[in-house]
Amino acid sequence: MKAEDILPDERNQAELNGVVIRKGTVAAFLANAKAWCDSSTDPAHKQAAERDILDAMPALQALGLFEVLSVRNAALRKMITRMHG
Repeated sequence: MKAEDILPDERNQAELNGVVIRKGTVAAFLANAKAWCDSSTDPAHKQAAERDILDAMPALQALGLFEVLSVRNAALRKMITRMHG
């Protein structure tokens, strides 16, 4: 299966299990996770990354991301689990 089979180029979002998922959600999560885990990230950027990660959790869970992938960084995993079990 290819990305365009899930979400064609002309569409920017889809609804799955009642959750609207925007194109780029997983890529944004990865970018935010890398920034959040990087000790050189300034506190304001880290706080924004955390907020964006938590805001994306319903979409990521609807996609089933964490059913097939696990978060290796213990602190990030704890933050995600604490907020979204």
